[in-house]
Amino acid sequence: MSDLLLLDGPAMTRLLTPAATADVLAEVLRAGFDPETAPPRTAVPVPAGELLLMPAASGAYAGVKIAGVAPGNPALGLPRVTGSYLLLDGADLRPLALLDGAALTELRTPAVSALAVRRLTPDDRPLRLVLFGTGPQAYGHLEAVLAARELAEVVVVGRGPIGARALAGYARTLDVPARAGTPDDVDGADLVVCCTTAREPLFDGALVPPGATVVAVGSHEPTARETDTALVTRAEVYVEARSAALREAGDLLLPMAEGAIGEDHVAGTLADLVNGRAPSGRPRFFKSVGMAWEDLAVASALYRTARGGS
Repeated sequence: MSDLLLLDGPAMTRLLTPAATADVLAEVLRAGFDPETAPPRTAVPVPAGELLLMPAASGAYAGVKIAGVAPGNPALGLPRVTGSYLLLDGADLRPLALLDGAALTELRTPAVSALAVRRLTPDDRPLRLVLFGTGPQAYGHLEAVLAARELAEVVVVGRGPIGARALAGYARTLDVPARAGTPDDVDGADLVVCCTTAREPLFDGALVPPGATVVAVGSHEPTARETDTALVTRAEVYVEARSAALREAGDLLLPMAEGAIGEDHVAGTLADLVNGRAPSGRPRFFKSVGMAWEDLAVASALYRTARGGS
């Protein structure tokens, strides 16, 4: 254990940029990995919230993330998501590295979204982004989207004005016009990104323009959603894996329970997009729940980079 590599959040951001992280995920999918084969997440309720166990193994590495989700933590000045990631040698399961699990999540989730944004949005003009959320994932998604596309404007929608103005101010330091806004700002958006703890829809899906893309990453529970049935029924839907979405994605499961859509409404997966599938002119909706293979891909890339490998 004396050779165990320890990586905290600042070290991770030095080792992999948002664009490089998205490239890592794309390479795994292009190499033929099938996310449908990934082990499911285990969630255990505990008094403070829930514990998540996310194991994965592929090629030269295996790993497991143990994450805690504590909804009461922000009121105490503590992070809502905690945890650690243990990276193992795939051949003999020797521990290789211990990573900050929350920081890993903050790196890989925006990278998954950025990979979808690369395939679902036009690259011939700057985009108008409406960003729901003001926490770490919102900041991470702003940076990841900027690494994928030029932005004409960022409109931040938060539960309170202070957080929204702060994130808009940060966007302006990145040379992007930005302001705080309201849910109705999705009317006219090119890209809508939702990274909140909301359990009910954040905006009226009928307002989303036909050519726009919506990305939602905030929940992995069958009873929680950030988008409404109106959007989902209009949209061409993409997911990380059908199996994971049909277990955990309330954004899709709730409209299914209403009878508005069926399982066949999912048009494709992230792997389909990476391997060349072209989206239609309808609104595009990418729903992410987060998967263990993504953590493993990013953790192993961080480990190789830190050790001086490629």
